Amino acid sequence: MNLSQHPASIWNSLISNLPNPHFLQTYEWGQVKAKYGWIPYYAVWTDDGKFHISQTTDNWSLTTDHCVAATLILKKQILNRGFAARLSILYAPKGPLLDWNNESLRTRVLNDLQSYAKKQGAIFLKLDPDVVLGRGVPDSEGDVTENSGQAIRSDLMRRGWGYSSDQIQFQNTVLIDLSANEEEMLARMKPKTRYNVRLAEKKGVTVRTGTDADLPMLYKMYAETSVRDSFVIRDENYYLTVWKLFMQSTVHGQPSAVPLIAEVDNEPVAAIFLFMFAGRAYYVYGMSRNLHREKMPTYLLQWEAMKRAKSSGCNAYDLWGAPEVFDESDSMWGVYRFKEGLGGEVIRTLGAYDFAPNKLWYKMYAEVMPRLLDVMRSRGKEKTKQGLSA
Repeated sequence: MNLSQHPASIWNSLISNLPNPHFLQTYEWGQVKAKYGWIPYYAVWTDDGKFHISQTTDNWSLTTDHCVAATLILKKQILNRGFAARLSILYAPKGPLLDWNNESLRTRVLNDLQSYAKKQGAIFLKLDPDVVLGRGVPDSEGDVTENSGQAIRSDLMRRGWGYSSDQIQFQNTVLIDLSANEEEMLARMKPKTRYNVRLAEKKGVTVRTGTDADLPMLYKMYAETSVRDSFVIRDENYYLTVWKLFMQSTVHGQPSAVPLIAEVDNEPVAAIFLFMFAGRAYYVYGMSRNLHREKMPTYLLQWEAMKRAKSSGCNAYDLWGAPEVFDESDSMWGVYRFKEGLGGEVIRTLGAYDFAPNKLWYKMYAEVMPRLLDVMRSRGKEKTKQGLSA
């Protein structure tokens, strides 16, 4: 591999050759989080037994073709002065990337990460790799347990890792296989979903690719959606940072984001952001207005996203989230029923596990942070409402 390339190219090429590469492990995601108080570190394990970690990939002298594992680690200082100045939290979103079934490699990687967390004075290190525990809805006809995933979970718990009370990412998701042709993908959909796709086309809904100029409008629509559906979002600058950075990353082999906008008579009524990296597409942000909802624009958007992802070389489409509990009591149930209709398979993963070098600090953090987050979320909801009425 040519190490004179741009740092993003080096890192993204490296991780795209490892098992289950994810866009939350990309160089770009590290740069997004760097603007919001996190320090990105890039860690690599090579087949000669070495472990490298640094804040940059610019001056790496290792032969990256021999990497067997890697992870982006995000670090945030909790206190900047006084007695606890060194305290920090560490998070490897959707990492580390490795063959988790390789027991000796897994042991090596976890040993190094645990040592690193201790040296960094971390309250905890959080991991949430895409280790599959099962497929299908639990206790249904299609329920399949992945024994290898269950064994990995047991190994983590033996080593002192605990299931986190703070699950940052969705533990379960719905995955659509894009290797089939369009007719087969349509046939896999539930009849009502397929009908709604055709209805949207018949009712004059069209879908176009968005540009940078659409982003303020898309944020406003996202804010409207969050108020209507009662979920918390961040400020506009955060989303503009994410969207612009990934939309600009369009070089072959790099992550990219494409806004798809559904319109009726040239008026935007719904939109989604389609992220793509290393052969997988992701439905990350979805937004809609109350206007023309009876024309089913969100169904046509998903169908166009599937076709766009397939034509871009993706073999799977991750619909980004499914319930923890598969019944109507779960807040994700309504969204899940919509996703289920698109013909995907439920994938149940490990979720987030924390390694806490100092149990006392971890206990204090776990008790204080939920209350603090509740206050921040409440303020965030109110700020979003005020922004829409301004």
